[in-house]
Amino acid sequence: MILLKNKDQIKSIDYACKIVRDTLFLIEEKIVPGITTLDLDKIAEEFIVSKGAIPGFKGLYGFPGTLCVSIEDEVVHGIPSSRELEEGQIISIDVGSIYEDYYGDHAKTFAVGNVDKDRKELLDVTKQSLMLAIDQVSSGKFIGDIGYAVQNYAEKHNFSVVKDLVGHGIGKSLHEEPQIPNYGNKNTGAEIKEGMCLAIEPMLNQGSDKIMTKEDGWTICTVDGKLSAHFEHTVAVTEKGVEILTI
Repeated sequence: MILLKNKDQIKSIDYACKIVRDTLFLIEEKIVPGITTLDLDKIAEEFIVSKGAIPGFKGLYGFPGTLCVSIEDEVVHGIPSSRELEEGQIISIDVGSIYEDYYGDHAKTFAVGNVDKDRKELLDVTKQSLMLAIDQVSSGKFIGDIGYAVQNYAEKHNFSVVKDLVGHGIGKSLHEEPQIPNYGNKNTGAEIKEGMCLAIEPMLNQGSDKIMTKEDGWTICTVDGKLSAHFEHTVAVTEKGVEILTI
């Protein structure tokens, strides 16, 4: 069942979203060669707590970190560790917070120092696919319109969309209905209605769309070892139209 939110509920989600937005602004400043992903995780947790919120991912389903940190061919759900970042890598960081029982969710893929043109193109196309997806969010349109926009743009640029992972509704639970695939057909799926809060998150791969889970039971990576990028915004459908809560 899709749970529609009122203005007060959206206000709480918005506050949680502003915290994760600011968390990634802070983390971006710290991403340099030599820093460990565990260092980044500690910075994020301290910041979220300082804002009166709770890290949204830590302990959820048993996940051990505040951040999901996924490097190069890792798609999502990488565990913070003593691994050091290296010049020229890309790192996807996904973060959640809970404020007044409501979640905020946000993700970006960052360059570590200077990256080559292939990595830059992957980041640019993934980010743009997210914005094109958000352009489809309005009352009377459909969830399939979102996925179609992502897939169409990605494949025009010779990237594949991960089909086994999806965006989602968000509220008092991190993962609510509806599921939001990054592929699909126009005018299909659930109708978009005022009061919906959605976490839209394209995950694009340089090669095959196939993924697998590493031995740690969490980190999902590409099967072919090619690069992956991930961008996510939480949005609300209001009487004024779509509002991006994580900007």
